[in-house]
Order: sequence, then structure tokens, then C-alpha cells
Amino acid sequence: MDGAPLHIAMFPWFAMGHLTPYLHLSNKLARRGHRISFIIPTKTQSKLEQFNLYPHLITFFPITVPRCDGLPHDAETTSDVPPSLIPLIMTAMDRTENHIQQLLLQLKPHIVFFDFVYWLPNLARKLGIKSLVYWVVNPATVAYTFSPERMLQGSNLTEADFMKPPSGYPSSSIRLHSHEAKYYARVITWEFGSGVLFHDRVCNGLIQSDAIAFKGTTEIEGPFVDYLGNHYGKPALLSGPVIPEPPACVLEEIWVQWLGQFKDDSLIYCAFGSECILEVNQFQELLLGLETTGLPFLAVLKPPSGFESVEAAMPEGFKERVKERGIVYGGWVQQQVMLAHSSVGCFITHCGAGSITEGLVSNCRLVFLPHLGTDHIINSRMMSSSLKVAVEVERGEEDGLFTRESVCKAVKSLMDDESEVGKEIRENHAKVRSYLLSNDLESSHVDRFCEKLRDLLR
Repeated sequence: MDGAPLHIAMFPWFAMGHLTPYLHLSNKLARRGHRISFIIPTKTQSKLEQFNLYPHLITFFPITVPRCDGLPHDAETTSDVPPSLIPLIMTAMDRTENHIQQLLLQLKPHIVFFDFVYWLPNLARKLGIKSLVYWVVNPATVAYTFSPERMLQGSNLTEADFMKPPSGYPSSSIRLHSHEAKYYARVITWEFGSGVLFHDRVCNGLIQSDAIAFKGTTEIEGPFVDYLGNHYGKPALLSGPVIPEPPACVLEEIWVQWLGQFKDDSLIYCAFGSECILEVNQFQELLLGLETTGLPFLAVLKPPSGFESVEAAMPEGFKERVKERGIVYGGWVQQQVMLAHSSVGCFITHCGAGSITEGLVSNCRLVFLPHLGTDHIINSRMMSSSLKVAVEVERGEEDGLFTRESVCKAVKSLMDDESEVGKEIRENHAKVRSYLLSNDLESSHVDRFCEKLRDLLR
């Protein structure tokens, strides 16, 4: 295999926040001549084709998502269903096992990448194919939540267990609040498709796979990857930051015109991803916090629970009060292009892995408002407490609620050029941005990643 191109199959969790970074990684590998077979839901293919930069090497293999009782007929990914039905997407993926077996027999890849389909390593082993669990979440989260020490306790883990990191954890600055620890204690007992607990699904994949891999760099994520590799006794790899290629598209004219009204670095861009849905009281507190800053803003948000549109959920009189300087939009925007616009000076994010990467390589000041997601909390804590490249919005210790005042305070601390805290954070962000965008960083990481993939086949 020395020097020969690899053939890699990709089978990510059917969520846009997983499919998209898997495709970004596929582009990095294809640039080096490796062949990629990308398994994707049939109708979702059209949403990702524009991001396939090497169609002669990256081939989509569309599959029909099997039917499950309770799953809407046209649902393919988690963005097609409310949060309560997400486990049914996982059940549907589990029902593709026979189809995947036939497809892998036909394709004969050297390695298959996966994340949540825990049965894949055993299937791949039977076919003589290596399996690699590739996480788009930060390794700090997996190391904190799914260390072997915690794994032995299984679903008996309590809030008190999650209030402190596992023994030997590489960072002492990552600590959870009470409401976050309660959330993690609930998550591990969550049934996540086919009657399998979320905890068991993740741990089985980590144990059975031939190797573990993450998006990230040696300097930032390296200690957490080494910790996992040592504890699980298998190769643990880093693919590099997998920074998306600069988009070929330009910003829609409607946004060019509107953003063009405002001074450079003056506008707040707030976006919470394709799946984050707030409760109406938090939705309104966020909007009132943006209003209180007195700065122009664009908030790209899903309608809150129980509402058909963002307009219907706005606080009374809000739209009229901010009409000259603020927009709340319920659709999709070109986030990378938006962050690059000269008027955008602050980015408030829910702390999804992709959004954090896009924020770090932008010039925007970063405000983190982590949604209760398995990786969002520790993503935020690592960036705000360890690396100090962002300000995290304060929340209630027990209830986890933020207020309009805490949103405004976080933004003001960064946008005020005289603020000592803001100055330190802006300087740290500039250093990390320079590091991530340095000429050789990503290419050297991807080259090493490819060498270690070859080592698996030797």
C-alpha cells in the first residue's frame, strides 16, 4: 500500500452537521489522490453536491432511508424531524445494515469511516475492511464523557460524577455547571435508535473500531486524542482542522445591500445552526439582549418550540423598535460568506463544531451561547476557559437560563475596544486564527493522517 491511493468509504450520521464535515474531509483526501465512496440519503445528495470539489474522485452512493413507524415519509436527516423523532433517524440507519453490507462487498474499500452506526466495525471486520470511528465533535468532549473510567459505570453515572473530569483528564479548566452535569447524566440513558442507549452506541463504536480519529490539531486537541488512544489501546488520529474551502458563491444581493448600510466591524451576526430550537422565553431573551446592545444585528434562528415562524414568536413591539438596524431571519444564509463581510464584527454561536471552526478562522469577535448538545458545552468551555478566544454568555447555575442582560454584557465586553477582557480575548483569537490558517498546518496534518491510515493496512 505504500504511496498507493486509498479507497475510503464514508458513512456518517444522517445529520447535516455530520455529513458536511465528512465531505469537507473527503475533499482534503481527494486532493491527495485518494478515492472516496460517500454514502448519503437519496434526496440529501443535491444539498451537498455543490461542496464536492473532486467529483472524479468523490462518488456519492445514495441510499433510501428505510421506513420506521412514526418517522415522516420524506424524512432523511435530523433536520427533517423535531428533536423527539431524532432517534427514529438512527433506527432507520440501523435498518440499512444489509444494504451497507452489499454495498461494501461491491465497493471493496480499504477503510470505512463512521460515527454512530455501532454495528459497522464488526460488519467491516467480516468483510476484511478496516473501520475508523471519525468524530466531528471535539475530542475533549469524548474524553470527558466517554473515558473508559466512565464507561465502566455505564448508565449508573450521576450528575455528581459529571461535575468533575475523569482521572488523568488533560485539562483542569474544563468544568461543568450543575445544569450541564444533569444534562449529561440524562444523555447517557437516552435511547438513541433501535432500543440502544446513546452511551452504549458510542462506547461500542469506540471499543470495536480499528482506530479513532478526530477533526483537530496537535497543539490544541492533541492531549485529548492521546488520552483516548492510551486509554482505549488503539491508534488515535487527528485529521487537521478541516477548514472548509473558501466558498465559490457570493453573498445574495439582498444581504449585500442590507449589510452595506453599516460601519465595518459593527454588526452582530447570531446563528444557531440548522437544528437548534430554543424555547420561546429564551428566544425572546436572546432577541431582547441583541436589542439592548444598541448595535445592528442579524439573527438567523429556527422558530422556537410551538411556533410556525420567527415573526410570530418575537417580543411585543420588538420588530418595530429594531426595524432600522435588526433582522430576525428563519431561513438559511451563506454563513462563511456572511462572516467574511466587512460590517460583521461579532459572531454569536450555539457552539456546533462547524460553526466554531468557521468563527475561529474569521476576524469576528466570538460570543458563545452553547446549546445543550453533547459537544456544544465542552466546545464552549474549552475555547472560552482554556484558550480564552471567546466570551461565554453567563447562565443560571441550576436552571441554565440566560437573560437579555447576560447576552448584552457578553457582546459589550468584546465590542468595547477599551475592555481589558475583550482585548485579551481578541489577541488570543488572532493568534489561534493565524495558527489555523498558517500555510503548512493543515496540509502537514492531512499528510500525517494519510500515513497513519496506511499504517492501519500494513
